Amino acid sequence: MRSSLTLSIITGQAIEIQNIRARRPRPGLRPQHLTCVKAAASVCGARLEGAELGSQRLIFIPDKVKPGHYSFAIGTAGSVMLVFQTVLLPLALSQGASEVTFVGGTHVPWSPCFHYIDLVFRPAVSAMGLSFKMELEKWGYYPKGGGIVRTRILPSKGLSAFKPASQREEKVRTKAISATARLPDHVRKRQSAQAKSVLEGKGVKVEIEELEGSATCPGSLLFCWISGQGRYGGFTGLGARGKPAEKVADEAVSGLLAFLDSDATCDKYLSDQILLPAILAGGESHWTTDSISNHLHTNVWVTECFGLGKVKMLEEDEKFSLIKCSGAGLA
Repeated sequence: MRSSLTLSIITGQAIEIQNIRARRPRPGLRPQHLTCVKAAASVCGARLEGAELGSQRLIFIPDKVKPGHYSFAIGTAGSVMLVFQTVLLPLALSQGASEVTFVGGTHVPWSPCFHYIDLVFRPAVSAMGLSFKMELEKWGYYPKGGGIVRTRILPSKGLSAFKPASQREEKVRTKAISATARLPDHVRKRQSAQAKSVLEGKGVKVEIEELEGSATCPGSLLFCWISGQGRYGGFTGLGARGKPAEKVADEAVSGLLAFLDSDATCDKYLSDQILLPAILAGGESHWTTDSISNHLHTNVWVTECFGLGKVKMLEEDEKFSLIKCSGAGLA
């Protein structure tokens, strides 16, 4: 749905989406999805039908994008980063700068956290010509959310193909953040110690920053990412009631180690998120990924529905796959 909204605005094509989340225990639009719809409509003055909680059918008729000042609040711990990604490309491809505030979940399950978008996604799309800045004013954990993210999206002069550097540094720089809110200090220290112990035990050196953030409800995070030339990967462990700090660290670190072993250029999440700018850019983008997700297959199908570009997914070997994307040159 989010990809459809983004492409509808950029191409000017009206869309109808049916059977929204039809097989879920609570089908139809939830607060997070409804906020995405209303945010997309706000930035382009779209006409809507079915934009209400629980709706399984949506009609979206876009108009011209208007850069400016916007504020979108989910009202739950739904991911603000997914709302941000819905409006990023339309605003970036407009004629002026925009300042957008988002209120909701900043570090919640089943979605990219603030630090993933800022430290992994942003460098990748910056290389393509997208420019934005982000500020985390308040952390938003499950179940209350309440996080605040302020963004400034600058107009793009055109998108270029995504081609990660072929020559890499001999040693990849790995970094991590161990963060807590409204929890004892020993929680983030134990997360740090566990991450450092496991990574260095595998011969991977890591720089870890410990943070205490303001938040509406307690929460913890271990986020680790690759900062080496030509590779993009970020991995998250989130705390929960009764969940040991060591397990939080292990969840993030295990993902990182598997990605390092694959030798791929992009993790499976970025491969999905980079697709839309790649399909809009001119030229052929190409990158390797450690896993082709069902979400990536769905996103490819969505771009085909709009008649945009061509995407090939080729299994190179058992460790990674090659993605080739011939962009439509619309941006």
